[in-house]
Amino acid sequence: MKKSVVYLSALLIGSVVSFSLLDRPTPLQSQPFTSIAAQSNDANSNFVTAVVEEVSPAVVRIDSTRASQRAQSRIVRGTGSGFIFDESGLILTNAHVVDSASNVRVTLNDGRTFTGQVLGEDESADVAVVRIQANNLPVATLGNSAQVQPGEWAIAIGNPLGLDHTVTVGIVSATDRSGSAIGSPNRRDSFIQTDAAINPGNSGGPLLNQQGEVIGMNTAIIGRTQGLGFAIPIDRAQAIAAQIVS
Repeated sequence: MKKSVVYLSALLIGSVVSFSLLDRPTPLQSQPFTSIAAQSNDANSNFVTAVVEEVSPAVVRIDSTRASQRAQSRIVRGTGSGFIFDESGLILTNAHVVDSASNVRVTLNDGRTFTGQVLGEDESADVAVVRIQANNLPVATLGNSAQVQPGEWAIAIGNPLGLDHTVTVGIVSATDRSGSAIGSPNRRDSFIQTDAAINPGNSGGPLLNQQGEVIGMNTAIIGRTQGLGFAIPIDRAQAIAAQIVS
């Protein structure tokens, strides 16, 4: 059965909201989710609150505009997420969030807004680096995705459907998912699979472990399913970012 892979940046043309797919915009059903941590009576469930307090300042909202390919007079607006990985203003996000953008606006957790400059992007890996003119910024700690195991906690922070700094919790469902396995054979990298609820607008946001370290960058879901989200392993994203910056 052919899978429909949904990339997670939210798009707005005029007053019509649509979601970015491999081929064309189609509606996406919402994904109900019950937090496992919320069901736990263990005092350690408070780790989610601690992680959110630590990492949220480094998670940003990215709004972009570009001309429509179908009608040059129409403007396409997209919303995605990203996270600061260098205090000098370097931000990791998905390439499809800022691809062909004529204007990029970055909003920090504290409400400050900056113009973003796209330093470069790797479309095949769906990784991009954006710079803002600011210093001494809060930074997300990057983990080691090679050590990630199925069953570990997974926390997603992002801006799904424009709802800023939404937090969802699940587990790492699997590692080393191939592009062909998730319905995107043109992407040759492996992915981390999670059941933490992610939706359009989560693109580029961090997937975190229990220690608050970034283990992946949210990038796609399989359409018309629940609990099937995918993230680019942070080791891969970090290596591409280093090439872009250098």
